[in-house]
Amino acid sequence: MEDEPLARRMWRVFEPIHAVTYFAPEVAGAFEACGLKGFWMGYFAGRAAPLGPVEPAVVEATFYNFAPARVRRAVPDAWHLADRHRVLEARLAATADTLRRLLPGVEPQALRATALARRAVERLDLDGRPLAAANAALALPDEPVAALWQLCTVLREHRGDGHVSALVGAELDGCEAHVTVAGAGTVPREVLQVARGWSDEDWGDAEDRLRRRGLLDAHGALTEAGRALRLSVEATTDRLARRPWEQMGPERAEELGAVLQPLAEVLHGPGTLPTVNPMGLPAPGSGT
Repeated sequence: MEDEPLARRMWRVFEPIHAVTYFAPEVAGAFEACGLKGFWMGYFAGRAAPLGPVEPAVVEATFYNFAPARVRRAVPDAWHLADRHRVLEARLAATADTLRRLLPGVEPQALRATALARRAVERLDLDGRPLAAANAALALPDEPVAALWQLCTVLREHRGDGHVSALVGAELDGCEAHVTVAGAGTVPREVLQVARGWSDEDWGDAEDRLRRRGLLDAHGALTEAGRALRLSVEATTDRLARRPWEQMGPERAEELGAVLQPLAEVLHGPGTLPTVNPMGLPAPGSGT
């Protein structure tokens, strides 16, 4: 892990704080109270709300790796059922409540981490990064736990927008991207396919396209060329995410990482973030 790029090490510790919003019953309940129906409508509306009441095509393009049919079962109906400002308020309040439940007495660490994370966010390059820009445009809460979650969310979406750029540059569509992750052995097919809504036919067609490019073998594993391409995508993602950490200085970045690491470790415990998850996020300190 010490050999990993700084940008990836930082992702390991801020992603768990952001990702609580996808797995906490408090957040699902808050979205339901807004009028949204079911987990996936809450997911898409909650994550897309900073962009405004956008059409399904915008969600498909910016989220990138979900099956269009899953998106269109949730959007635009979500905007007819719930005001997007109320959705934004609900996701922030419920996620902060969840973090306080899972991390009792976290306020002092949140206050320190927020002061450091603001330096990183102030140095973000937002050109070509719609989800990061939309989240960065939201007012930062005064309450430190809510502020920490929002800052981690901006950093997460900044990295994610860069990852989409890397995948587009590698000529991998959303389903093909997941097939390469499964083919690398990072996350099993059964987790990715179910989580992102791709049918068996979609998955099989993506495998066929990758085989024609020489990237996948007959058993669904990456070839040498496929592994090289996957490594290139991850390296590009790290490169595109490095600027805020370099500009705030490695020492400050490592200080922020040291504050967030124990929090991330707790959030990876039983009953919080799944050990095997569709984000491909390993437990902090796992070395994987």
